Amino acid sequence: MSISGTRVLTSVVFLTVAALLPSVSRAQTQPMTEIPLSSNPSGMSAMTAAVAEGTAVGSEARTAGPEAIAFDGTYVWVATQFNDTVTRVRVNDGALAGSFAVGKRPVALLYAGAYLWVANLLSDNVMKINPANGAIVGTYNVGDGPGGLAYDGTNIWVANRNSNDITKLRASTGATMGTFAVGKRPVGLAYFGSSVWVANNFSNTVTRVSANGALLGTYKVGKGPFGIASDGVNIWVTNYFGKTVTKLRASDGLALDTYPVGDGAAGIVFDGVNLWIVNNGDNTVSKVSPGNGSILVTYGTGKGPFSLAYDGSRIWVPNFGSNSISMTAVQ
Repeated sequence: MSISGTRVLTSVVFLTVAALLPSVSRAQTQPMTEIPLSSNPSGMSAMTAAVAEGTAVGSEARTAGPEAIAFDGTYVWVATQFNDTVTRVRVNDGALAGSFAVGKRPVALLYAGAYLWVANLLSDNVMKINPANGAIVGTYNVGDGPGGLAYDGTNIWVANRNSNDITKLRASTGATMGTFAVGKRPVGLAYFGSSVWVANNFSNTVTRVSANGALLGTYKVGKGPFGIASDGVNIWVTNYFGKTVTKLRASDGLALDTYPVGDGAAGIVFDGVNLWIVNNGDNTVSKVSPGNGSILVTYGTGKGPFSLAYDGSRIWVPNFGSNSISMTAVQ
């Protein structure tokens, strides 16, 4: 075969292979609107100001360490752990609507039972907040280093990172209903199928616990499991150090597959159709198909995102290193 013929054949093979590759490999990262978590002297809402400025946030701004986020139906709440506060942001326009003092190093948030729940890592307690005015309704002692929250419809479950256990609190009163051993450094929690699922970051496992605290199973996943969520059928676990997400069958914990995502895969949510995964090391969010684990779209965020929330039409991401939150519409 001539050299020119070889080149033509090579080009055809290359184009054929390229056509077979997932579309995400050829797609560019899509932008998100980035909103500063600070007051704007111009009087514009934070979202309007961010759009007007090209979504840029000054890299020299001191960060308050926004890490966790939750949606209450009107506002997203952001835990700014270095300020020991939670900040309220109105979702319809991104306007800042107040900051409220909580405990030391708030790192996890949950909206459940008409209240906002805050896990304070260094205070070893959980606070129950009235979202209407930010008032503290109750403060409840838990284990050492609370850093994850879940709700089973009646009780609040708390992952205690340093004591390697989970605490069950009655949501109505804050009474401790029990504390149960799990794996090393539990960080992520989800409630599904009458069970609490726990991501054990240092054990590379997921623990399944019944509603009364009985151990139902322990399942191996990837390196550094962090976030955990259900798609209504299966359990999905992000592996922070593995740059992957693992799909477990909820009925028996069987690992169905593991899929590549980004560096530092952390927070995960399900929007009713697709999964959204924060990649802390890449400063991105991946939109993932629960059917085959393929990445459908990748969005750029601010610096160092860890978590995300879904408000019914938009995804919100706090940026730990940028002192901001990023937002995009779900399409």
